Amino acid sequence: VQLQASGGGLVQAGGSLRLSCAHSGRTFTNYIMSWFRQAPGKEREFVAAVSRTGSSTYYHDSVKGRFTISRDNAKNTTYLQMNSLRPEDTALYYCAAGLFTMATMREARYVLPDIYNYWGQGTQVTVSS
Repeated sequence: VQLQASGGGLVQAGGSLRLSCAHSGRTFTNYIMSWFRQAPGKEREFVAAVSRTGSSTYYHDSVKGRFTISRDNAKNTTYLQMNSLRPEDTALYYCAAGLFTMATMREARYVLPDIYNYWGQGTQVTVSS
């Protein structure tokens, strides 16, 4: 499996960006897809996850109401629409794919970066004040 993230850039506070993550290789619909981010000097942080069908989504509290994760299973692509961006959203954003059980989702362990199977290369998002 290869994941290719794109769509990052420089934007002013209050602006929007849409990140994309193209998935190639094994069956896309087997995977929970997520976005993480990592700011300089900080640990990698969960941002959002979407279920295999796209019917369920999960968010970090700091992005609820501003970010929307979605997936297009026909295009093997995951998206992160980011609105009302803030300077504290500045980070390198990574997409990740995980082969998870129902228990993993119920127990919210999808927030843990170590359990993911595949990672994209990261795309930089910089929000200026």
